[in-house]
Amino acid sequence: MACRISELVVDCHDPERLAAFWCEVLGFEVIERKDGWVEIGPPGIGFGGLQPTLIFEPVPEPKRGKLRLHIDVNPTDRDQEAELERLLKLGAVPADVGQTGEEDWHVLADPEGNEFCLLRRRL
Repeated sequence: MACRISELVVDCHDPERLAAFWCEVLGFEVIERKDGWVEIGPPGIGFGGLQPTLIFEPVPEPKRGKLRLHIDVNPTDRDQEAELERLLKLGAVPADVGQTGEEDWHVLADPEGNEFCLLRRRL
């Protein structure tokens, strides 16, 4: 028997704002709010499904430097460029983590500066 990832916890200043952003990005919904943190997950499934849930937990410290772990996302119903446009409209911004410009993915940051990558659509 092996473990599987059930939740990813993201430290942040504004859990509600980041939860709203990531709900839009992933098509998730808020499944729990408790003690200042917000948990989001797949609609109608929530915790324990095939996808891990995300918990946004308030912390007073600022983000420092590049994250050591980041999220990769793939578009599900459009091409990469259309999804990039959608994510930018939601509040993502381009991020530079040392990429060369030859990559076939886009590095972005969420509204609190947490890096994530938009990959190409996978078959």
